[in-house]
Amino acid sequence: AGPVQVQLVVPMAVVFAPGSVPGDLPRPLPFRDVQEMEISVNLRTSVTSRYEMRYRSTTAQEEAALAAATAREADAALYPLQDTTLGSLTMYVVPETSSLLPQGISVYVGKHRSALVRAGGGLAALQARLREVTQLMSFTATSIAAALSDRVPDGQLGPDARRNLKSSLGYEITFSLLNPDPKSHSVDWDIEGAVNRFVKPVLDKLSLVANFSVDSQILYYAVLGVTPRYDKESSSFLLSAHSLPHVINPVEARLGSSAASLYPVLNFLLYVPERSHSPLYIQDKDGAPVSTNAFHSPRWGGIMVYNVEAPASPQTSLPLHVDVDMARVMEVFLAQLRLLFGLSREEVPPEFLLESPGNEGLTDWELDHLLWAHTVENIATVSTTLTSLAQLLDKIGNIVIKDDVASEVYRAVASVQSAVTELSLGHLLAAFQASKEAVTCSERAFFDPSLLHLLYFPDDQKFAIYIPLFLPMAVPILLSLAKIVRETRLRKKEPTKMD
Repeated sequence: AGPVQVQLVVPMAVVFAPGSVPGDLPRPLPFRDVQEMEISVNLRTSVTSRYEMRYRSTTAQEEAALAAATAREADAALYPLQDTTLGSLTMYVVPETSSLLPQGISVYVGKHRSALVRAGGGLAALQARLREVTQLMSFTATSIAAALSDRVPDGQLGPDARRNLKSSLGYEITFSLLNPDPKSHSVDWDIEGAVNRFVKPVLDKLSLVANFSVDSQILYYAVLGVTPRYDKESSSFLLSAHSLPHVINPVEARLGSSAASLYPVLNFLLYVPERSHSPLYIQDKDGAPVSTNAFHSPRWGGIMVYNVEAPASPQTSLPLHVDVDMARVMEVFLAQLRLLFGLSREEVPPEFLLESPGNEGLTDWELDHLLWAHTVENIATVSTTLTSLAQLLDKIGNIVIKDDVASEVYRAVASVQSAVTELSLGHLLAAFQASKEAVTCSERAFFDPSLLHLLYFPDDQKFAIYIPLFLPMAVPILLSLAKIVRETRLRKKEPTKMD
């Protein structure tokens, strides 16, 4: 793949509330400072992150907002006062004694693009803390390495790096209800209402990242690929962690949506176990029951098992009517959706308090987190695609490149350069849009039907194909030519025999 040099610039404001300014500032406020960090990927790919910090004191309005009773209220009051461009961050440094942050918490990360940070120690200690927060809210070395996972040598990546979905211009989400035993269970789920209430706000927020389409289906008589084990003690059926990979294959054959799709498909399956295998519980690797009774498969989707209460009296007529509790189900599916997009919150230090995103499903800074990773991934993808295309054209000397293919290549190159430039200026949204445009153009050029290498044969192949066809026809032609030549020679010789 071609070399990729990217500089990721994060514009940051560090705002000191009264009583929080460290004593060892190098010069009076306001001033600027830059911190750079190299993210090592491989020899041909260099990614530098650059934090451009503006240190200043609070304005009167910001001071008033910081006088709120709780961190959440302060966050809401500060939001209209801050720079809300994508990819920028604002850090409010509050005094060590501030009651805004609960006991034992030194960093509060809000819903938007700002955080409250407790002062303490000198400038160096504050900068170390700010570095932790900015990496959480923008990108870490691991998230960038995961975005470039195709270029990273295998041993260097953590186990989760290839779990996230690849960047794509669109995604298709399919919700499927699996009812293997319709004779016993008549299952109703209000999927339309649930999608509008729970999924739509999240997808609206993600609409910047890609286009999403959502559909749903109910499949009858679709069973899991593994027979669960009966457990006498709990008189229930168990699926153990090591058998989960085998659950998906037989079900996937029935889903049938990914074959016709241009985009990656995310499958969310709600499985109502048949009466003979109820209740069914999923166990983790240690044999403990999984609280959500669900599991997810990287880059594929998730499955949740929904147990039905057994009827109180054995005389109850079948099928049992089941109304699915959609709030409980959607909570699990949205958590799995976040995992698939790499938005899990596992590696947060204990003194950090993160505001929950509410019904939007993800905070503004998490959206930025996705955009940073996808922009870098798109730039790398385009450079790989164009390099492959160049190699293909080098191999085939007589290939014909049409004008529209050439112009797509030029546009792809221009868009990639523009994305790299915008990143180095700290314009995340413009960079992401340019990178998306570059992917579209490079794919169009690469998959153009006129560039199919099967249309062009090397000369030796042409001879190999045509000689067997023409040789049988050529034999009688050549023989008759030889005969004609012989006869004309004889004719020429005949007149000399005259007396």
